[in-house]
Amino acid sequence: MDWQALLNDPRFLGGAAVAALLLVVLGWAWRRRRQRDPRQRLREVALDLLEGIVVPDGDDGQLHIEFVLLTPGGVTLLDLRDVAGHVFGSNAMQDWTVLAERRRFTFANPQHAMHDRVAAVRRLLPGIEVTGLVTFTSRARFTKGLPEHVVLLDTLIDNLRRQRGEPEAPGLRDAWDRLRREAVAAQVGRLIDD
Repeated sequence: MDWQALLNDPRFLGGAAVAALLLVVLGWAWRRRRQRDPRQRLREVALDLLEGIVVPDGDDGQLHIEFVLLTPGGVTLLDLRDVAGHVFGSNAMQDWTVLAERRRFTFANPQHAMHDRVAAVRRLLPGIEVTGLVTFTSRARFTKGLPEHVVLLDTLIDNLRRQRGEPEAPGLRDAWDRLRREAVAAQVGRLIDD
């Protein structure tokens, strides 16, 4: 094959330009899709989603849960964090630190509160698999590794997408309806008490 002649052929150059443009557009679309609203992305992959619910904690109190996802295997509670920078945290640390370009801040280890939320929902849904995850958007960087029960949103979305076709656990829909009723009752009770 005569490469020199091929490189001088306008059809080849035009085709190469179109292919390059197509790759750029596909790359842009892929990045844009990954950066879309996390709520919308979660709605697309979960069987159902509850947002901003309140459940009884078992001690005459209530716990706020940011997201509850219905998945084929059970119920997953999410605490979504959108922080930009390097996150330093571990299971044993009381406070986690975020180092961004020109600032540094800390926040309480979110794992402890998640354990309480999971326990509260397990009391409401005996026999149903209940898990809790602290989820970070792709703007967070964990250079020292991810602590337990911490996942990046993109990884979670990919995992949920793969699970979507699996059969549902027995009794899952009834349990989900019970959780929805409990959350509404707790919210109404909270409004009446205020």
